[in-house]
Amino acid sequence: MQYFPLFVDTQSLKVLVVGAGDVASRKLDLLCRTEAEVHVIALEISAEVTAYQQQGRITLEQRPVRELDIESWDLVYLATADKLLNETLATVAKQRNIWVNVVDNPSFCRFITPSIVDRGRLQIAISTAGAAPVYARELRARLESWLPQSITPLFDFIAERRQDVQVKLPIFKERRLFWQRFFKLNQSRFDEQTMSHYQASFSQQDGQGELLLLDITIDAELLPIAAMPYLQKLDIVFSKQSMPHSLNELLRRDAARDSNWSDSSLKQALKEGAHCLVCADVDEIMRLATLFPQAKRFKLGAI
Repeated sequence: MQYFPLFVDTQSLKVLVVGAGDVASRKLDLLCRTEAEVHVIALEISAEVTAYQQQGRITLEQRPVRELDIESWDLVYLATADKLLNETLATVAKQRNIWVNVVDNPSFCRFITPSIVDRGRLQIAISTAGAAPVYARELRARLESWLPQSITPLFDFIAERRQDVQVKLPIFKERRLFWQRFFKLNQSRFDEQTMSHYQASFSQQDGQGELLLLDITIDAELLPIAAMPYLQKLDIVFSKQSMPHSLNELLRRDAARDSNWSDSSLKQALKEGAHCLVCADVDEIMRLATLFPQAKRFKLGAI
C-alpha cells in the first residue's frame, strides 16, 4: 500500500495553493468546504477564485510565487502551468517537511487528493494511487447514485443521539447491537419513521446469533460475492490455524479472534447473539455442520 488513507481534522489547518486557474479552482472547491485556512498565490486569477476571495473564504495575493513562500504551511498544493516551477517548489516543500501535492505529477506528491463522495458526516474517499483517476471518478458516480441524499440528515440525527445511547447503554457491545438493530430497521433513509425506529431499537430483543463455516483451504478470491456482507458483520472469528492474508482482508477488521475455542464457547457466543465465523479444515467443518444445522457453509461460488 503506497498511499495510506487518512482523514485530517481541518480546524486550524493552514493550506497554501499556488496557482489560480481552472485546476486550482477544482482543488479550492473541495478545500473551501472544510474549516481550513486557505491562502492563494497566483499571477492570473480565474473568476471562481476571485469569487472565493470576495466571499472572504480565502486570502489572495496576485503576484509571482517565491521559494520563501513555501514556509509554515501544513499543506501545499502546486497547480501552476509551469511544470519546472511546480517541481522546484515541491522539492523545497519536502526539504522543509511540508506535505505537498503537485497536480498531475504523482512522483512529486507527498500526498494525493482522492475522489470524494460527500454526504455530510459520511465521507468516502476513492483512490487508484494516481494510476487511473478516470476510473475513480466513475466509481464515485456509482456510489453517488447508490447513496441517498437523506444520509446527510440521518447521520446528523445519529450524532445528536450518540450521548443518549451511551448513557442508556454503557456497555460497548450493547451499543453496537443497538445500532445494528437501528440500521436494520431504518436502513439508510431519514423520514418520519426514523425516530420510532430509534426508540424501538432500545426495546427490541436480539435473537440467536449466526454461524458461518468456511473450509480454510478455499481460495478467498473464489468466494461468492454474496459472502461479503456476512463477512463484514462478524463479531468473532474462531480459527485454530493461521488464516491466509487474502481471507483476513475480507473480514471485519475489528472482529474478535479466538484461536483456543471449544464447542461450548461457540455455543455461548451464538446464545449471546454474536455473528460468528469458524475457519477450519474440511473434516472439522463437516462436524460443525452436523452439530449446528442452522449454520451457513461457504462453498466455491455459493453459500
